[in-house]
Amino acid sequence: MKDTYKTIAKVAEGYINERKSKFFSYILPIKTEEEVKDILEEYRKKYYDARHVCWAYMLGTSRENFRANDDGEPSGTAGRPILGQINSNELTDVLIIVVRYFGGTLLGTGGLGRAYKDAAAAAIENATIIEKTIDDTYLIHFEYPLLNDVMRILNQFESVQWRQNFTETCEMELKIRKKQSENLSGLLSSIYGVEVTKTEKESD
Repeated sequence: MKDTYKTIAKVAEGYINERKSKFFSYILPIKTEEEVKDILEEYRKKYYDARHVCWAYMLGTSRENFRANDDGEPSGTAGRPILGQINSNELTDVLIIVVRYFGGTLLGTGGLGRAYKDAAAAAIENATIIEKTIDDTYLIHFEYPLLNDVMRILNQFESVQWRQNFTETCEMELKIRKKQSENLSGLLSSIYGVEVTKTEKESD
């Protein structure tokens, strides 16, 4: 089971010049579609005098949430090549924006596609690509006499992290790599008196 994904550590930039047209590219880490809207608004204001502000993004560890936009360029010549670079580098949780200043020479659909692809690639080349784990999160409840049994199991898993809230009873939030999570939850559930609940969220 693959339980890692690739993204970027911070914003990076690229630039190419194609027959006097200038292409400024930016790759940014994102987590939500709302972030995309805010960032695009910011860049459109910053580059208000540019001919086109084209973009594509990919979200989620399953890499199924994505969009691309040509912003007035011929259909498929900008957003799709940008998205293609995100895909070929197997990235997610990223937004790439390419700002074009028209240089007076038409590039044709093939030339445009290559230019936007190269601009996106330039930003990715300057980015710090990092690998993150896909984790599952569990909540467990139990009485104090079971604490030693629970800890004995947790100490068998190097990747498990936890936060605890001990009052009248014991409550812990556990985070563990996805490929190990079923094993951990099974062992904990085998202890009579330990209540194990998987939360809806996947964390990274």
